[in-house]
Amino acid sequence: MRLKSIILFGILLQSAAGFGQEPSEMKKIKGGTFVPLYGTDSSEIYVRDFELDVYPVTNEQFLAFVKKYPKWQRSEVKTLFADNNYLRKWESDTELGKEVVAKAPATTISWYAAKDYCACQGKRLPSMDEWEYVAMASETKANAQTDSIFNKRIVEGYEKPKTYLKPVGSTFKNYWGIYDMHGLVWEWTSDFNSVLISGESRQDVDTERNLFCGSGAVNASNLMDYAAFMRYAFRGSIKANYSIQNLGFRCAKSLKQ
Repeated sequence: MRLKSIILFGILLQSAAGFGQEPSEMKKIKGGTFVPLYGTDSSEIYVRDFELDVYPVTNEQFLAFVKKYPKWQRSEVKTLFADNNYLRKWESDTELGKEVVAKAPATTISWYAAKDYCACQGKRLPSMDEWEYVAMASETKANAQTDSIFNKRIVEGYEKPKTYLKPVGSTFKNYWGIYDMHGLVWEWTSDFNSVLISGESRQDVDTERNLFCGSGAVNASNLMDYAAFMRYAFRGSIKANYSIQNLGFRCAKSLKQ
């Protein structure tokens, strides 16, 4: 009887963790207002309190996920949800192999796969506004948007080759206690290119169009932040089933207000 109770307790722990592993550490992000690169009808954006993973999701974490959910294994995933680059450097469906660093951020992951990974942990992908809000923080400032030295460091980090091979935690810890917002990989957001749609189409009820289609850009608000220009341009050039070598993700969680 005691053995059965121990086994049942282990199963419950596994379920609570999402898929048989410890859930990623998260930090609370205190909400506030900021001015994004591309303004909308009101230039200031308000971000509510939320939690964000301290590190990007790693290859070994994503490996545990695909073992638990075979529909996301390379040979099983539907082309509608991931292109031919999906997990292309893995040795097999359930083996990373020598070319893939276990502690490095998981890349060549489509938006659909990243979204489902977070959902299976009771989390979600961060919105673009949430991601940018955290990303504007340096080591000591919550908002370093106008810090030219900080902005230069970010751009220089984007220019370094094969940073996706480095383990998570390789870059600086910012004001919020979050690592690797810059200098490791690009990251998916829930609404990654919705900012590039027109004002008229923002009123549409077609969710897929709002998430994935781009037409006219609105006015830029901070010409100093060249790194943000690069991010918005990158987001506007990709689709949800793309699996890119230097594109990873991390998860977020809403807090009760």
